[in-house]
Amino acid sequence: MQVDLEGQQAQVADLPRFQRAAFHAARLQRWGSGLLGLAVMGLVSAVFVDLFAALTLWPVLLVNLSCALLVVVAGLQSACGVSRWREEAMAPSAAPSQVDEVQGPPAGIFGSWVNARARRLLRQIGAPTLWLGGWALVVLYGQAQVFDLTLPATVLGLGASVFAVLALLLAFALLVLERQLAQEHPGEWPEAGALAQLLRVAILSLLVGALCLLFSSDTALWPVRLAVVMGLLPALVAGEFLLRALLSLFSPPRERLEPPMLAHSFVADLLRWPPQPLLSLQHELHNRFGIDLRQIWAFAYMRRAFLPVLALVVAAGWLLTGVHEVSTQDRGIYERFGKPVAVFGPGLHLGLPWPLGRVLTVENGVVHELATSVADNSQPAQPASAEGPAPAIANRLWDASHVNDKSQVIASGNARQQSFQIVNMDVRFVYRIGLDDAAALAATYNSNDVPTLIRSTASRVLVHDFASRTLDGLLGEDRTRLADDIGRAVQADLARLDSGVEILATVVEAIHPPAGAANAYHGVQAAQIGAQVLISRERGAAAEQTNQAQLRASQASDQARAMAREIQATAQAADLRFAAEQKAYAGAGQAFVLEQYLGQLAQGLGKARLLILDHRLGGASAPTLDLRTFTLPADPMAPRKSAPPGAVH
Repeated sequence: MQVDLEGQQAQVADLPRFQRAAFHAARLQRWGSGLLGLAVMGLVSAVFVDLFAALTLWPVLLVNLSCALLVVVAGLQSACGVSRWREEAMAPSAAPSQVDEVQGPPAGIFGSWVNARARRLLRQIGAPTLWLGGWALVVLYGQAQVFDLTLPATVLGLGASVFAVLALLLAFALLVLERQLAQEHPGEWPEAGALAQLLRVAILSLLVGALCLLFSSDTALWPVRLAVVMGLLPALVAGEFLLRALLSLFSPPRERLEPPMLAHSFVADLLRWPPQPLLSLQHELHNRFGIDLRQIWAFAYMRRAFLPVLALVVAAGWLLTGVHEVSTQDRGIYERFGKPVAVFGPGLHLGLPWPLGRVLTVENGVVHELATSVADNSQPAQPASAEGPAPAIANRLWDASHVNDKSQVIASGNARQQSFQIVNMDVRFVYRIGLDDAAALAATYNSNDVPTLIRSTASRVLVHDFASRTLDGLLGEDRTRLADDIGRAVQADLARLDSGVEILATVVEAIHPPAGAANAYHGVQAAQIGAQVLISRERGAAAEQTNQAQLRASQASDQARAMAREIQATAQAADLRFAAEQKAYAGAGQAFVLEQYLGQLAQGLGKARLLILDHRLGGASAPTLDLRTFTLPADPMAPRKSAPPGAVH
């Protein structure tokens, strides 16, 4: 119950909460200073960690824990303001009023006027309201900066375990403080219960943060998601603080009336077991308006029937999840226990409730247009006026760049030498999901991203198809068949992949060289003609050299054949002579040998000077022949030797 100093000044000294106000204020100031230092250290550490490890758990965890401590600091400061008011009420002359402690700006030309206006505004709003709103805004801003459910899982190393141990130690210290506050008597310290509930917010945040650090790994995503979602608890409490601060503006504080503690959180009061969500509302109505809900039969009956009615409502809501509505432009694939069993058309359908049965939405005849290249949509296209100039996207000149063009490699027109050319093309496909049930099932379960599948398939088909075409043919006679050939090839590949996609039309918007090569296109053609002339000239020179080489090779071959024939004829003649001599020896015997011997001897001694002696001359002794009188013709190849003197007997 609030105390009004106008009529209860004498009773103030008898109240325990006024007697211990100075002690409570000192304790709250010490605790608030310590927790504020820890929160500031955490925020500064988060800023530095974000510079080097932005996509990790550390920035989110540090900011969430710092915000949880700032929520407690806001509650401690609000309770400290109430204790200071009680202390001043016990000794009004000992300390100035709370509003007088706030000094205005330095004196100047308009200093006194500004100082008076600031004091008046501060007296109307109240310093506790400003502080509570400021702390709430700081917490909400910090949570908005780090709330990101797309953070990847990372390995934090040994530092995570060390920080988890420190968080558990701090949580234990806060738990001891929470137990002390919870045991305080409401008459001696009314704000102790609310502060204990705020401490539970910080304790729960520290415990969840330590759990996330201990189980963090590069494969587990749930610690990261839990750490991010954990920041919603201090954010909700801060949002409630901000709302209470705004509502307090409609009830200006009275200097002689005991102020209430603004940092009282309904969200924090829910952190109890068993949960009693209506207990704080009941106490608030009883204290402010004197309404005791426990004496009203209807509310007592509602309290008894609350759980059964809530269970019935939850059960009815769960059963209603089995009713599915499919719009006119969609179809629904009904899954029963995770297995598709039917395809629903537009309308209402009944099935098993979630998660036993669910319906996946599929398009029903919606036609899409897809370009083969991805356009840059960072800047939205501005609509062109009907009477103004044509938009830049309508420019089809060769020297203009187009965001939807895709570069393709075209085979060269030279059939004797392989070459290629590069052109830019704008090819678009008009497609839809097939109208039958099999196509809907295939589009849902066989492909994750239908546009990406069509684009990749079309790119592969375009590369394969254009490799066999030339630029001249592509700009002429092949242009009429190009769209049909591409559409059939892409449809065949999509059908082979069982994608469920139906290509309705293929449109070739433009075919032109790259934008930077438009001015040099004719020069390239002239260079190509000159290159072809040089190639023909070099081919003629090469043919001449080839013919000369063939002539020389033919002459050498003929000469070799003649020499081989001559040697072969000589060998055949020698063979015939040997066969004839062998046959003559077989018929004449020794006479033929003697005749040949004499013939060879006559041939050898045809030019020699001979002296023939009969062996029958001379009787018993052989005649003597002096060889010194005979000289043989000199052999120019044999070495010269002097014949020794001697005689032949």
